Amino acid sequence: MHKFLIHHKEDHVGVATSDIAAGETVIGVFMEDDSTIEVKANADIPLGHKIAIRDAAPKEKVLKYGLPIGHAPEGFRKGDYVHTHNLKTLRW
Repeated sequence: MHKFLIHHKEDHVGVATSDIAAGETVIGVFMEDDSTIEVKANADIPLGHKIAIRDAAPKEKVLKYGLPIGHAPEGFRKGDYVHTHNLKTLRW
């Protein structure tokens, strides 16, 4: 059973469809074609929040929906919890 969804193949993040525990290996589903990816969570990730499905380099633009939603000032690793502590929005 999947625990997160990814909107676009190029995205850096997926969205948790249920709580994910640190150390848990979870399956995500790409909404484009129903293919899956397996990721080990590096931290607790609450329902509705983002999990990294690939690494992001420092200052790299972060994609969701196939579009940039922000940048990662310090970068992050696959499996990290992605939120305001490691993602700065492009809106402001």
